[in-house]
Amino acid sequence: MYFDRFDICEAHYVFAMLWHGGMGSKLYSKFAQFERIQFRPSPLLSGPEGLTENGREIYEQLLATL
Repeated sequence: MYFDRFDICEAHYVFAMLWHGGMGSKLYSKFAQFERIQFRPSPLLSGPEGLTENGREIYEQLLATL
């Protein structure tokens, strides 16, 4: 795994998209952070299969925190 801001943002976006617990959850607040930094994911990004290899590793590390 290596440091790539785009991979990090994409992995966190997919994680938040798939695992948030509704609008009141802490994880849902990630979407406001993405707006603040003007991160716009690809419309085709719908799950971990759309991530790069590095992005998938980051996503898997996030899953381990559940």
